[in-house]
Amino acid sequence: MSMTHGQHARAVKPFWPPIWAGLALGLVLLLTFVLTGHGLGATGATTRVSAWIGLQVAPQATHANAYLGPMVERGSPLASWISWQVVGVALGALLAAFLGGRFRVQLDGAHSVGTPRRVLAALGGGLLAGFGARVAAGCTSGLGLSGAATLGVAAFVFLGLFFAVGLLASRLVKGI
Repeated sequence: MSMTHGQHARAVKPFWPPIWAGLALGLVLLLTFVLTGHGLGATGATTRVSAWIGLQVAPQATHANAYLGPMVERGSPLASWISWQVVGVALGALLAAFLGGRFRVQLDGAHSVGTPRRVLAALGGGLLAGFGARVAAGCTSGLGLSGAATLGVAAFVFLGLFFAVGLLASRLVKGI
């Protein structure tokens, strides 16, 4: 293990075997359904944050909006379970990265493509993925995992298209 900037590198723990990680995720998904009545999801939290920002900036317009209005009827949209789920996932991931010795800040592809182009490509891809998730009424975790767990046909169509488009996009933007 190499040392950088005079600091000792922390030992990196191995990833879980895929079978155990999959079983753990399945158990978490099952417990989520049993305890909350909801599946897992993430993009709903960004919509809730948008509704909250709308309340701060233009409350009348937000209440009148057909999409955001129902989210703000009962008070703060940030009080929703999905907002707290995303906070918990972020904190849990941060804790796991520290405990596993894997925490670091890096920008993959910056050396071969350049930092500005890589950052713009990542932001653009993230915005498109988020928009697509809202149009599809779910993200990979909400529609893919939770929908597939309930044997929803839309989930399997989504997952097939998600992987097909991902393969196509990787060929189109190879190296970014």
